[in-house]
Parts: sequence; structure tokens; C-alpha cells
Amino acid sequence: MTTSDDSDDANLLARHFEEYRSHLRSVGYRMLGSFSEADDAVQETWLRLNRTDPDGIDNLGGWLTTVTARVCLDMLRSRAARREDSLDTHVPDPLVSAADDLDPEQEALLADSVGLALLVVLDTLAPAERLAFVLHDMFAVPFDDIAPVVGRTSAAARQLASRARRRVQGAEATPDPDPGRQRAVVNAFLAAARDGDFDGLVAVLDPEVVLRADVGAGGRGVSQEVHGAADVARQALLFRGAGAAPRPVVVNGAPGTLTVAGGFPRALVAFTVRNSRITHIHVLADPDRLAALDLPTD
Repeated sequence: MTTSDDSDDANLLARHFEEYRSHLRSVGYRMLGSFSEADDAVQETWLRLNRTDPDGIDNLGGWLTTVTARVCLDMLRSRAARREDSLDTHVPDPLVSAADDLDPEQEALLADSVGLALLVVLDTLAPAERLAFVLHDMFAVPFDDIAPVVGRTSAAARQLASRARRRVQGAEATPDPDPGRQRAVVNAFLAAARDGDFDGLVAVLDPEVVLRADVGAGGRGVSQEVHGAADVARQALLFRGAGAAPRPVVVNGAPGTLTVAGGFPRALVAFTVRNSRITHIHVLADPDRLAALDLPTD
């Protein structure tokens, strides 16, 4: 029989968990690059909390963070097995806001977002490396707390994060710090594409720029990855004038565009600008995934 004290304790635990939900979702998103999977990980953490004696938890926030990370680690390992034979390009779930509807507080929040280019790099890491890097470098979790999650010593966990950090730094996925300068470079790219200015496009593209497109099952056979300024510029010219004009949006804190036709999103494009050149372009054109996102289509 459930007593009133039991009910009060359960309600208190639920309230404490809700205080951490946003943080746990951030952990899950950075670990998985997927909002739905992050929500699944947070829900599993809640279920595990309900099966645990809360009196044995000294630091609830730390406990929830590491449990969420452990759940994500299992999901990453399962995902790696499923994707092993897949050749499709995958773009992580984007966080999109209208470019003209941001107050200073929102701009500051989005500036701290993890860019799509970085999430793509994180997707190339081994699951344990990703966990160690995300928990330590993004959430300041000590290696002594990370070690049991990955089943390694603290020193080995430190090495995992170090290897991941070198991969991230080598990929140059971190954008310029000035959002205004980023937007100016992207606007120059869009203007050059609109005008059919090949040289103007090349001028704002990094020589090693990479364009990745997630087109979904219906776009099989479409070139999904293009490398180099000249080839990316040609790709931009190929699609200029096709359909509705793209509108500016903010994608994971960086400049992007959203093309809407007939009230439905058709393509979301995110740009990474580094040293005043575009280094990465990510295109999400999978209609099913676009329909599932919260996008400013009005």
C-alpha cells in the first residue's frame, strides 16, 4: 500500500528530475546528434532513477548525467552496428531559429550551441571517445567519474578524450566567433550563387570546403558529398533559381537558410564559416526528417 509519505517522496523526486531534464537532453543531443534519441535516453534515465534508492545518491545531478551518458553509449554502440554497411550521408538533427526573431539572450544561447560540423565530426569518433570528450570538454565531468562509464581507468579515459580532441581540432569544425561576420560571408555566397558568379563563390569558399547532403531514401543516386571550392561552386550554380528563394535562419548558432515551397520545408542548409571562408555546408533535404522538425515555415 502506498502511503502519503511515499507519494510525497515520489513527487519530490520527479520535481528534482525535471530541474535537470534540459541539461540531460543537452548531454543526450551532444552524444547522439538526435533530438528523439536524446529524449529516449532521458526517459530511460528517469526509469532507472525510479528503480534506484535515492538515499544512496549523493550527487543527483552527477548521477543523472553519468547515467544518461551510459545510456547514450549503449545507443551509440547499437547505432554503429546498424550503420556499418550504410553508405548514405547523415546530417545530425539541427536546432533551427528564425534569423530575424532573436533577442540578445537567445543569441547568446545559440552562440553556445554545438555546430552541425562539430556533430558530424563527433559521429566519426568511437563511442567511448565521444563520451569522454563530450562529458569532459563540454560538461566538465571529471575523468574519475567518466572512467567507470567507459570501463577504463581515469588515465585511459583522459587519453580517449585527448584523441577525440585532436580529431575535432584537426577537422577545423569550430566557426569564427563573430556571428555578424559569419552571416556576411554566407550572404556573399548566396548573392554570388543568385548572380551566377562562379569566381565570387570560389572567393568565399575554403579551398578544402566540404558539402554534405542528407537527401533521404528518395534521393538515392544524388551526389551526397562534394569536396573542394570549384566543385562546390558548380553545385551551387547547378541549383540556383530552382524553386523558392531560401530564407535566412540560424542553425545551431550559425547562419543557414531554409527553403519553403507550398508551405512545406524543402531544404535546410547550414554553413560553417572559419577564417572568413565557408569550410562546411550541410544540407538536410530528407522530407520525412524535415517534417519532423520544429521549423519556422510561416
